[in-house]
Amino acid sequence: MAKRRKSGADVAIVMGSDSDWPIVQSAVDTLVSFGVSHEVRVCSAHRTPDEAARFASTAERRGVKVIIAAAGGAAHLAGVVAGHTTLPVIGLPITGGALNGVDSLLATVQMPAGIPVVSVTLGSAGPVNAAIFAVQILAGSRPGLKKELKKHKSAMAAKVRRGDKRVQGELRKMAQDR
Repeated sequence: MAKRRKSGADVAIVMGSDSDWPIVQSAVDTLVSFGVSHEVRVCSAHRTPDEAARFASTAERRGVKVIIAAAGGAAHLAGVVAGHTTLPVIGLPITGGALNGVDSLLATVQMPAGIPVVSVTLGSAGPVNAAIFAVQILAGSRPGLKKELKKHKSAMAAKVRRGDKRVQGELRKMAQDR
């Protein structure tokens, strides 16, 4: 097998189908907002198992530090990836299908001992949380990223405080109008 060059990507995102892209895109957007390099691929644990195994087994050689694996339905992709690498794997269950993603969530969290996969939530928060968790892993050795995460959390807190202030103002106005 030919040697692969380093991709320069810190985070690799793999999805089981291109139909997952509209959901996965917000993970990419989040990584971009933190300035984290990434690569994105479509590989299926079932339809292209050799490619999925190769993707995972060569990730570290390519310079990848964390993998996000997004899949719906049977959602075996994260487990297959984790079985072929020692890198941290974040499972992103995709909403849809007959069970509206519950099957994906259960498949993602039910890993055998020794093949850990961390799972994030279903829905629109999932891809953002997967990306944030990847950034947190990277921030353990990168003070600049840790600083950006702290700014991000401060900005979220400030937004909540502004929301509370707005609601309190509306409540005061409602009380005066009675």
